[in-house]
Amino acid sequence: MSESSKTALEQAQQEGKYIRKVRSFVKREGRLTKGQDAAIEKCWPTMGLVHSQGMLDFSKVFGNDNDVVLEIGFGMGKSLVEMAKNAPNLNFIGIEVHRPGVGACLMEADEQQVTNLRVFEHDAVEVLADCIADESLTTMQLFFPDPWHKKRHHKRRIVQPEFVESLRKKLKIGGVFHMATDWENYAEHMLEVMQSAPGYENISTTNDYVPRPDNRPLTKFEQRGHRLGHGVWDLMFKRAK
Repeated sequence: MSESSKTALEQAQQEGKYIRKVRSFVKREGRLTKGQDAAIEKCWPTMGLVHSQGMLDFSKVFGNDNDVVLEIGFGMGKSLVEMAKNAPNLNFIGIEVHRPGVGACLMEADEQQVTNLRVFEHDAVEVLADCIADESLTTMQLFFPDPWHKKRHHKRRIVQPEFVESLRKKLKIGGVFHMATDWENYAEHMLEVMQSAPGYENISTTNDYVPRPDNRPLTKFEQRGHRLGHGVWDLMFKRAK
């Protein structure tokens, strides 16, 4: 790995360790495969973003003025890369703290020759606060976040009133916050929080959930869930004011 790439990665990793407030994740350590490590070395200089850069100028980051979609917690990144490849007229930013996931995402993006994607390896709460300008995003995506299924852990769920208010400020008027979960209880929790959140309007015609839109790819995990009879709930709320 080049010294500049290594320094940027180490800096991002170090910054991720001092977060002590509410976080958007649970830090999971994992070993990089050779392919993931090679992808980070190759792609980070052009696709990697670090929190210390501060407020982003999207036109400089992407070299155009296309609308920007941001995804929180992209996992291994396969569906995010697929969305970026299928929508070259949009720009995508992914945030993930799990380094093997970051490596896998960059490897997939490189293989698919996707150029309209940038990634952070950092806490999403801090990235949103310090790097994303207000009223700058067209879409915010949160797919299959940790459900914290035990009742005593529900307070750890990322979809909470304070968090969704911070997201609303980053969306353009009419911009959409799109969530998906395979835990019905969490879907109900999301719906309750969003219906009470000021400044949002539910896109659902039945005022609850929406069918999975075509632009959200089915993951292997989700396909397996369908085979086992598990449900998946999509929620889409737009910023009304």
